[in-house]
Amino acid sequence: MRWADDGGVHAVMDLLSTGAIGAVFGAVGSGMASEAGKLAWESAGGMVRRLAGREVTAPATPDELDAVARMVHDRVHDDPELALIWTRFARGVRTPGRVTGPGRHCLPPAPRSFTDRQEALKLLDKEAMRPFDGRPRLALLHGPEGIGTSTLAHHWGARQTHRFPDGQLYADLRALGPEPVLATLLRQLGLPDEDIPPSAADRSALFRRSLSDRRVLVVLDHARSAAQVQLLLAPAPDVVTLVVARHPLAGLDALRIPVGPLARRDAKRLLTELAGKPAVSAARATLPAVLDRCAGSPYALRAAAPRLTMLPETPAGPGDDPVSSAVEDSYRLLNPDAARLYRLTGLYDWPALDARAAARAADIDEAEAARLLDELADALLVERTDDGRYRYRPAVRAYAERTAAATDGIAACSAAVSRTVQGYLQLALAAAQAALPESWRVPSATTPLSYENRGAGVAALAAEAPNLVQAVHAAEEFGDWDTVVLLGQALWPLQLKAGHHDILLPALQAGARTADAHFPGTRTAGALHAQLAHSLMELRRWDEAEPEALAAARDERAGGHVRGHASAVEFLGLLRLRQWRFDEAYAAFDEAYTILDGIGPGDEGAADLPRARALLERHRGRALRGLGRQAEAVERLERALAFFRTSGEAYNTARTLTDLAETRLNGGEFTAARALIDEATIALRDEKAEQHLAYLRSLRERCDG
Repeated sequence: MRWADDGGVHAVMDLLSTGAIGAVFGAVGSGMASEAGKLAWESAGGMVRRLAGREVTAPATPDELDAVARMVHDRVHDDPELALIWTRFARGVRTPGRVTGPGRHCLPPAPRSFTDRQEALKLLDKEAMRPFDGRPRLALLHGPEGIGTSTLAHHWGARQTHRFPDGQLYADLRALGPEPVLATLLRQLGLPDEDIPPSAADRSALFRRSLSDRRVLVVLDHARSAAQVQLLLAPAPDVVTLVVARHPLAGLDALRIPVGPLARRDAKRLLTELAGKPAVSAARATLPAVLDRCAGSPYALRAAAPRLTMLPETPAGPGDDPVSSAVEDSYRLLNPDAARLYRLTGLYDWPALDARAAARAADIDEAEAARLLDELADALLVERTDDGRYRYRPAVRAYAERTAAATDGIAACSAAVSRTVQGYLQLALAAAQAALPESWRVPSATTPLSYENRGAGVAALAAEAPNLVQAVHAAEEFGDWDTVVLLGQALWPLQLKAGHHDILLPALQAGARTADAHFPGTRTAGALHAQLAHSLMELRRWDEAEPEALAAARDERAGGHVRGHASAVEFLGLLRLRQWRFDEAYAAFDEAYTILDGIGPGDEGAADLPRARALLERHRGRALRGLGRQAEAVERLERALAFFRTSGEAYNTARTLTDLAETRLNGGEFTAARALIDEATIALRDEKAEQHLAYLRSLRERCDG
């Protein structure tokens, strides 16, 4: 959601209809990824309480949202004054309804050598050009690994750029759920991270709206099930979606296009294009065996092309898998160092490895690992990614894992995975300490790595997030409980500063699970439950967040960590604000304030007490505003504001000024609210807080209206 003067239009003109009221709440809820969106949601809760004259819990489902919309509709139609209050609020809610920026062309490049597949290409052309009859233009390309389904999609897309001037979007669905995939697609449409809705349903709705009048190709690669792609389908007339999978996906209503082996003539043609006519002529004697062994698999043919004149190919056995045979042939020609790196880096299913991680796995120099990875890429035993990393095909990694167990032994294999995990732990600790050096939540363990500033630390955590999540799973699988919890705690700066909640959630769940089993009643357990609660709250999974917040308070209290206990109770209050349970929120903030009194002058956390209390005063003011207790809210907020002004914290000063402005605005004190809005705008001038500034402009409109 954009809180902007120039990007938003009302979905409907009649702001008092049930549909329009529901649309306003939906718009506010979908904008909660940004700080301004969270403020707007909280403000909406106070508005609903004011209109209803009682507490109304925040809607968490479409049915609950409809019920709240109907209640507001009935109240405003019975009372002209309430209708005016609602209309003034609703006019301040802006939403673009869809992404309007230019789409990008994000398909991976098509290969230079491509042959056959004429029938499949014709079917794709036919599906893209058929008259639209309400059915999405959707095709499913399916075939075994290495048969060229992805290549076919990329090749067809490259031929069709004229048909899709508004973008060619691409998402790799390997090991990813719909939430992060939708975020990727929305970014490719030009949406900034702070505008991406928190929930999968809201992301899907925005994605579909944004494609409603665009001519776009969407390629969903490596799909595993129909359920995985349902939220990613856009039924717009000029959108074509290609789903690529290894098997037909039951339940997906798509044109199914099976992709099988190349005919022998086409296989020879591809091999000739790849290796050149002289090499094919020189290998005339072994060529039939090569073609038999490749069995029409484009991957196997590409792997065989560089080695045609090196060694004779062994004949194919009955039922041999051509990809596995190609991997075996390529592996046999590796030098011992490259073969060892291939085996040890392939032991675990890392999303994408760089030279540093590979060096850890093989216990060699990083420069040497980089050189060997390039050798493996040239042999098609690893694939280069767009960001300079490397990843394995499933069958290629499976061969590495089997061969490592037989060649290196269980102990050496375990040591290689452990070294890789420890490398990721060192990276995460160093990056977290650079990103948030003042936080008591960040583990203080020593590490040989370092990052130059906060931004570099956050960037490193973000770049490695999928691998860090996988490292948590590996540590849990190996029973390395200390590493599981340390890695989980090191993710806190990324959660706080960049989100990535949908990606990090499995790691945080593993961390909390491990803490309960092996570190119960400790501050470590409390920290991990708090982190999990935070991500669940940001994903709007409030019912799941609540028990985690309670568990955090329980463990911090049991561990004797007063600062952590107060923070956990404070977090519970923040969750209550999201749920529009303002009475309970105020009680939680009061309790947290009291808990802080247990910190003595020389105790841990003593230096942070003034700031912690100021934050609680601000939160208490927000809860009181939601309760309609305006005078008390102003008193609390002004206390917090005095501290932040004195301490020079521009952003917290602006946030508190915004809270005060809304409180004055709710009381009809428009002149006082305008002055506070103007001061907050000046305070944010150098903070690059565009979302918050746009929200302040919407408050200014409410004053002027």
